[in-house]
Amino acid sequence: MVSQLLLGEVFEVREKKQPWLRIHTHCDDYDGWVDEKQVQEIEQTLFLELTSSPNCCALEPFTFAESNIRKLTVFKGSSLPNYENQSFKINDELFQFSAPISEGLSQDLSEQIPAFAMSFLNMPYLWGGRSPAGIDCSGFTNIVYKLAGIKLRRDAWQQSEQGILISFIDEARPGDLAFFQNEEGRIIHVGIILQQQKIIHASGRVRIDTIDHYGIYDEELKKYTHQLRLIRRMIG
Repeated sequence: MVSQLLLGEVFEVREKKQPWLRIHTHCDDYDGWVDEKQVQEIEQTLFLELTSSPNCCALEPFTFAESNIRKLTVFKGSSLPNYENQSFKINDELFQFSAPISEGLSQDLSEQIPAFAMSFLNMPYLWGGRSPAGIDCSGFTNIVYKLAGIKLRRDAWQQSEQGILISFIDEARPGDLAFFQNEEGRIIHVGIILQQQKIIHASGRVRIDTIDHYGIYDEELKKYTHQLRLIRRMIG
């Protein structure tokens, strides 16, 4: 598994090899294959409407939405198309949904992004994951920023090409993204900077560690686990 799509996220079909569809996602500009039984076709007009309007997302780790004919599992970060009056629509099907939501950009993203990140604390790691059931390092940053109304690409190296470069860690602010490299200099990890030289990231689980100009220091292991490469600011 290279990635996950959550409820309400849209994509374009690029190729069909039954039962598989090769798709390009809108939420993070990623290519992959999905089983046609796990997706629902929508009209192009609805696709254009959803991709051009503000995103509304579920905030509870795990809840449900119910229509007259079925009940859907809704993970944190799922998109809620055409959300209004505690309901959303997929094509002509109306789902009731009364759980808390995020409606995107707020006045103070430097507080909102760390708060969203902390809500994932101790959730398990899963390569390719983007949900509270399992999440990887770049899936974690991708979903946290999605909740704040900001589109990040899927992989750590792709995210490292977005935003504004921060020259020194002393200039970093809460909500900035820190990127880490392997011995060959390739970006392999990402996390979200918090206050007081702390970083929250997905490594084994979503956890908080110490960060300095060398990288991430694991207090449990008493050693550095990730070498810092650069810091990027995605918010103004």
